[in-house]
Amino acid sequence: MKRSLIVFALGALAVAGWPTTQVLAQETKNARGTVTALAADSVTVKVGEQEMKFSVDGKTAVEAVGAGTKAKKAQAAGQPGPKLSDVVKVGQPVAVSYRDMGGTLHASRIRAIASVGAAGGGAATDTKTANGTVKSIAGTSMTISGSSGSGATFTQTFSIDGTTKVIGRGAGTASAAAGGKTAVTDLVGNGDHVSVSYHTTGTTLHAAEIRVTSKAAPAK
Repeated sequence: MKRSLIVFALGALAVAGWPTTQVLAQETKNARGTVTALAADSVTVKVGEQEMKFSVDGKTAVEAVGAGTKAKKAQAAGQPGPKLSDVVKVGQPVAVSYRDMGGTLHASRIRAIASVGAAGGGAATDTKTANGTVKSIAGTSMTISGSSGSGATFTQTFSIDGTTKVIGRGAGTASAAAGGKTAVTDLVGNGDHVSVSYHTTGTTLHAAEIRVTSKAAPAK
């Protein structure tokens, strides 16, 4: 299915591209949960056992299936755009990227996902990055190894789900050819060098993005 990214401002939405600025990337936190309430300027999400209320504005990006079509229909009807509730529904599992703005949690990005995972989702720490070589890869997990400096080495295992993005040469073409349903194992293989952006939810390292920096040398 085609996913459309939209940006909304206090009850109105307009089609837009991905934000390119990463100025405050280190301050961004992530949470996954189920939407329990919607308002023109906020969304409430049940994250694990707690509810978190996020403010939304014109800088908030929302990604959901069918958003682009609804935006076009609203514009054709002379409206500035669909309401947030037209795109995201109560009961919808979502992944939220947010920042704490003096006690107010501001959602910089809301993405509709297939499932929140175990325990109803959870809040995550700031995004971190790890670079290494893929030792094993499966549909739901990936293990990499690398050097942490001064001769020390490390091994990390990351969980993978439908929210994990894979970036690499040919990944977009392969995904398009498969109708957007390409498995991560078709894009990432043992021996590939990768850069993983991840966050910690409880004791689990969740891979938000896997960037393939170089492919493994072909076997002779």
